[in-house]
Amino acid sequence: MSTAQNMTMADHWWWRPGWRQGRSFYTFHLTFQHATQVHRIAAAYRRALAAVPGLDLVPDQWLHLTMQGLGFTDEVSDTDLNAIIAAARERLRAVPAFDLTLTRPEITPEAIRWEAQPATPTIAVRDALRQAIGAVWPTVPEVADGFAPHVSIAYSNAAGPAGPIADALDQVHEPPAVTPIDRVDLIVLNRDTRMYQWTTHTSIPLR
Repeated sequence: MSTAQNMTMADHWWWRPGWRQGRSFYTFHLTFQHATQVHRIAAAYRRALAAVPGLDLVPDQWLHLTMQGLGFTDEVSDTDLNAIIAAARERLRAVPAFDLTLTRPEITPEAIRWEAQPATPTIAVRDALRQAIGAVWPTVPEVADGFAPHVSIAYSNAAGPAGPIADALDQVHEPPAVTPIDRVDLIVLNRDTRMYQWTTHTSIPLR
């Protein structure tokens, strides 16, 4: 039996420190609103997972790759935010655009997600963002190490066995999705409705 078959899922939507109903967060993400290849592969896996209980499926509009958080909107001043955006623009001019590939999603206790490949250019973008934040603040939020670029297609909302999820994923035989990454979005993120939703504050192009 596979590791996934033995896994137990957990509720992703517990309130992490600082979060509460109605609170929003500044963060840098890669987003995929116009990524037709990502939408294609996401649709295939949503169809396969639709009948599996305990999952919140991510629609195309909210597919994302989490890059680097800043802080809650009620704790980040406009002055600091604008300075970080300016520093990020400067540093990302040196980071080339690249193609990102999604193949088969993996099961984690709280989510079903693609491990985005290749990881190296995504990490380079995050490093540039962290340098930009460090040019404004003495301490950069979140740890530098352990970053694993990924895109979630579903979040678990309850405890339960992962076996039915693994069985559903095994029914999908969809070609990989390749999408160009040419910008990073600073977004205002909210998670009140068991989904990560946002408005875009600023889009910053890569080289």
